[in-house]
Amino acid sequence: MSISHAPPSSPEPDISAMSKSERPGAERPGPGPLDLQPVVPAFSRGFRVPRWVRRTTGPIVLLAMWQVLSATGVLTSDVLASPGRIAQVGWDLVSDGSLPTAMGTSLRRVASGLLLGTVIGTGLALVSGLFRIGEDLVDAPVQMLRTVPFVGLIPLFIIWFGIGEAPKTAIITLGVTFPIYLNVYAGIRGVDSQLVEAGESLGLSRWGLTRHVVLPGALPGALTGLRYALGIAWLALVFAEQVNADAGIGFLMVQARDFLRTDVIVVCLIVYAFLGLLADFVVRSLERLLLQWRPTFTGR
Repeated sequence: MSISHAPPSSPEPDISAMSKSERPGAERPGPGPLDLQPVVPAFSRGFRVPRWVRRTTGPIVLLAMWQVLSATGVLTSDVLASPGRIAQVGWDLVSDGSLPTAMGTSLRRVASGLLLGTVIGTGLALVSGLFRIGEDLVDAPVQMLRTVPFVGLIPLFIIWFGIGEAPKTAIITLGVTFPIYLNVYAGIRGVDSQLVEAGESLGLSRWGLTRHVVLPGALPGALTGLRYALGIAWLALVFAEQVNADAGIGFLMVQARDFLRTDVIVVCLIVYAFLGLLADFVVRSLERLLLQWRPTFTGR
């Protein structure tokens, strides 16, 4: 006689003890709202020092080191005056009116040379960049002349223009012309050819194509050239005002050199740097105004 063994039956689940969502055939609730947390980049977590504090830390540390070296006698006054002495001399020059008068004379020279150099450089770049025959006639001579140091042409300018204001303006103009030319020319030739083809397909004339496509595309390069030209203009002014100048910041420096006044020389150098920084700020503000259509990377 055989005995059959039935498999053990699993215990019946206690439905009464289940929650409504766990009972068989019950509808399961849909997913609820997700509790998402915003992802914060690693570089933005924690405390961040304001940017103006970071930008002023370097100059303040440099001034502090300069003052300490002067107070301890490491830097003597005949080598380099202390910051306190330079501040006092600067205030005296402002009070007697000699520094504002010199700044006004130097600004007029830079403005005239910058204006002439910008007009000449931009005109040559337009001729060379827009026309192939213009490139053949203009680009090679300009490339040759820009390799000649403009400072070395001072004796020739004195012979040609005398010792008045004309050679000073000519030196600044020559220094400004070449960076303007190179950047405007590169901006014109760097315009995307697909944009030019799109303009032609829309029926733009040659002038319309130049006005609405080429020149706006070359504008960023032109403004970069203007910033670079401003630095060259102040550098050229330093050399120009050594040519028999009777006014200007360079004239104050020549007088201070004759009397071994390092404090006056440093004051003039600080004024040069401040005016250059102010001019660069004006051009950068102009860039932000004219190039709002072009998104750029601003750093992390």
